Amino acid sequence: MDKPLDQSFVEYIIKQIVNKPDEVQVSRKTDEMGVLLEVKVSPDDMGLLIGRSGSTAKAIRVLARIIGIRNNARVNLRIIEPEGSTHQGGGEKSKNIEDVVGEIGM
Repeated sequence: MDKPLDQSFVEYIIKQIVNKPDEVQVSRKTDEMGVLLEVKVSPDDMGLLIGRSGSTAKAIRVLARIIGIRNNARVNLRIIEPEGSTHQGGGEKSKNIEDVVGEIGM
């Protein structure tokens, strides 16, 4: 049986981005909320998949949603971070409301 269009499309895009395309795994789950595509890549490729500030991952999610819209389905993409990945979960730390109020001088 062939893979669904959304799954094969996302798999193709990710394999073109990463250095180890043979380690890319895309699984598909369907429920009443829509379609969930779960992506697993080599730990060394996590940074390439996510991109700077998550821009690559966001772009792939947008493309997956467009494919879903064309097929009347809600498609979401989840990237499973493997153990031992070299990706640094940067970004801003969450702040307490007291810290934010102190910063703006209220």
